[in-house]
Amino acid sequence: MVHINIIWDYMGHVLQNSQLKFLPPEQSKVETIEILRYANKASTALAELKGIAQSIPHQSILINAIVLQESKDSSEIENIITTQDELYKALTVNSSKITPEAKEVVNYRKAIFLGYEFIKNQGFLSVNNIISIQQELVDNTAGIRSIPGTVLKNDKTNEVVYIPPQNKPEILDLLSNFITYYNQNDKDLSPLIKLAILHYQFESIHPFYDGNGRTGRILNILYLILNGLIDIPILYLSSYIVLNKTEYYRLLNQTNITGGWHEWIIYMLNAIEITSRNTIQKINSIKELLMTTIEKVKQNAPKIYSKELVELLFEQPYSKIDFVVKRLLVERKAASRYLKELEKIGILKSQVVSRETLYLNIELIEILKKT
Repeated sequence: MVHINIIWDYMGHVLQNSQLKFLPPEQSKVETIEILRYANKASTALAELKGIAQSIPHQSILINAIVLQESKDSSEIENIITTQDELYKALTVNSSKITPEAKEVVNYRKAIFLGYEFIKNQGFLSVNNIISIQQELVDNTAGIRSIPGTVLKNDKTNEVVYIPPQNKPEILDLLSNFITYYNQNDKDLSPLIKLAILHYQFESIHPFYDGNGRTGRILNILYLILNGLIDIPILYLSSYIVLNKTEYYRLLNQTNITGGWHEWIIYMLNAIEITSRNTIQKINSIKELLMTTIEKVKQNAPKIYSKELVELLFEQPYSKIDFVVKRLLVERKAASRYLKELEKIGILKSQVVSRETLYLNIELIEILKKT
């Protein structure tokens, strides 16, 4: 039985045998002057993002908004395409009509939160944790590859471009080495350079039949949290990778072939800096809209104003009566009146989905849609 994962976009030379080495690589090969310059720029942007994120009154506003965007973008890299509307409806309405694509993206979101709980509760990750994250993601229990035959092909030419490790004992040895290096506090190397090395290694081990790319991208954000570089899961590189997908696969493949780290690490550091700065802009836009919305409700609907009500509209861009009842501990009749009043003054827009009325925070949704 042959398992074929067709994900690579770059035509490269065929690497006939997996020759992955245990981590860490030689420090002189991953810490050039140019790489250190990029690492400093990325670290500065990431530190600024961490500080700005802490200024949002309720962190769940950012987590809910940005995690869903990452789930969508990361799945899009694997050609799992859905819309933001489909995702919010899938999370908000109990409907059997959720598309398979939306379900996969919702599973990605669940997998992120599962990994976040592991980090918060344990302060480290294990190989079994990685398996649990992947199982949540793909919704099956196939686990680590145990049957030889997996190859990676160019999806346009059908040419084999990479053969990952084939036997389970080798895969497990490499994963054990990977997770040891992942959890290790390395004071001699920038954690962002180390992140680039770890991401390459995980994607090259390719331990699962499905979901390797998405699992690897979840491990990126968990690594940043584990090392205190950010506090909550709000930085994701998928938006950058979507826009630079061909280069991403080209450099992964090039590193596999040549063993050279330089270009790959610079790509990842650049991704961190640009994504951090884009996320800062998004957070500033959300903060500004939150403040103007509070003032608008105070002025135009003072009788129903509460800080908790407005913040709920930002935690749940697609809101409904049940959410208001649960958060504000009011009767359904009152909750319905609040939402209708907010629609009347132009903050929300109602939409009927599966016979349930949702109230959309239109301006926030527009901010979240921007890459």
